[in-house]
Amino acid sequence: MDNGFDNSISGGADLRPDADERHMARAIDQAYIAEENGDVPIGCVIVYEGQVVAKAYNQREQLHDPTAHAEIIALTQAAEFIGNWRLHGCTIYVTLEPCPMCAGALVLARMDRLVYGCDDPKTGAVRSLYNIVQDERLNHRLEVTAGVLADKCTAQLQEFFKRRREEKRNSEFL
Repeated sequence: MDNGFDNSISGGADLRPDADERHMARAIDQAYIAEENGDVPIGCVIVYEGQVVAKAYNQREQLHDPTAHAEIIALTQAAEFIGNWRLHGCTIYVTLEPCPMCAGALVLARMDRLVYGCDDPKTGAVRSLYNIVQDERLNHRLEVTAGVLADKCTAQLQEFFKRRREEKRNSEFL
């Protein structure tokens, strides 16, 4: 059954899987910056014509802004770089499946392609709970590749939340 997702990360004549992994590794690097700043480690990069034109990480805690998701910040950067809010020709790489807000923003920005690391069973709006980016009722749809470096993305998030739970538990004993 074709669910509209490309979960393959195989080699062969198509060099895109190698590029996808390389760009996802850059998104993971951005996620570490979020973690260093006390935020949930989610990072992303946007690529246009083979060049990284935006890179961002979650900054909700840092900016005290519920909309300061990595994707939203990167979209703003990419639009500024390109000089247009329509981001045709762009691919976004994000470590976690986008939430409804971010998925909607990707559609509104007219992104060509979304590549993400791991699924988000609690708020995922690409496959887990909704499929906003490929909803035929909307005027634009994105190509989606899921599962790129998923194990690394998942491990990064799990370690972050494990540490956060331990810190909370330890602070309760003080």
